[in-house]
Amino acid sequence: MILALESSCDETAVAVFDPARGLLGEWVHSQIALHEAYGGVVPDLASREHLENFGPLLRRSLADTPASAITKIAVTSGPGLAACLAMGLSAAKSLGLAWDVPVVGVNHLRAHAFSPFIPLHTANPAAFEAELAKLLPHLGLLVSGGNTALFTIDESRRLRLLSSTLDDAAGEALDKGAKLLGLGYPGGPQVEKLAAGGSATAFEFPKAMAQRATLDFSFSGLKTSLRYQLEKLSPEVIEHRRADFCASYQYAVFEALLRKSALALERGVYRSFGLSGGVANNRTLQAGLERVAREHGIAFLRAQPQHTGDNAGMIAFAAWAEREPGGVSEAGYQLQISPSLPLALA
Repeated sequence: MILALESSCDETAVAVFDPARGLLGEWVHSQIALHEAYGGVVPDLASREHLENFGPLLRRSLADTPASAITKIAVTSGPGLAACLAMGLSAAKSLGLAWDVPVVGVNHLRAHAFSPFIPLHTANPAAFEAELAKLLPHLGLLVSGGNTALFTIDESRRLRLLSSTLDDAAGEALDKGAKLLGLGYPGGPQVEKLAAGGSATAFEFPKAMAQRATLDFSFSGLKTSLRYQLEKLSPEVIEHRRADFCASYQYAVFEALLRKSALALERGVYRSFGLSGGVANNRTLQAGLERVAREHGIAFLRAQPQHTGDNAGMIAFAAWAEREPGGVSEAGYQLQISPSLPLALA
């Protein structure tokens, strides 16, 4: 069995994974309420919370799974906040030494990339390898607060980056837009909630990187456009039109994601299309990308809600499912944190 630890940002998480049965348990301590007052994550407070909560979470995770059953410890080695990553790595190395089991480092972004396949394993662990083979090669879209990227996973499970954002990530653009509109933290879910009651065509926002020659993303211009539009209006008008602003702004972000995903599918041959990352919980985005996959005649996979944010379940799964040499670091007790670890190996 694999015990996994995740502490890349503001979630302390532990999971236990059995390749023969799937995820046996997942435990997460969220820090959203703590950081809400600051409008974003405060690294010092986040690392302190990890220190206080790893012990209780580990005790809960080992209540039903004895330490003697653990054969490997997987821990997020990057990317993320350095102080937060260090807490998880220290805990993993301590447990590895105490139990005399190997410790491996997992790339948080690559774990997101593989997370849409977790439901496939959960449904039938014994048939997972055969079912996965039917879905490769795979095109994936990772959409989170810090990353927006298109990538492929081929038949040998090698991951290759196709494109990424040149500036802000899609989730970051939504959060910044929410802040300009006077909404709370985290902003993305609040934009989605208000957008449901607004008009997506009420306001015009620039469609960045619209040229068909590139798969790259760019969202910084959206935030600037929103700011300029808001500066022209009174607080009363903004309050009255806030839902329309949310709907139009969200539409502009998602239109770029849908357009680039469709273009990537046209340029390659794939058997499945996957969605992962924190923004993957947005139902409007899910519906749009599912439609794109259906139009191209391939399966649509998405990470389940519990595996879209920072979580240890996907870390454990990736530690087992990765096949690319170097995809999982086996440096053991020489393992170091890598705050800027990239999605692709080369």
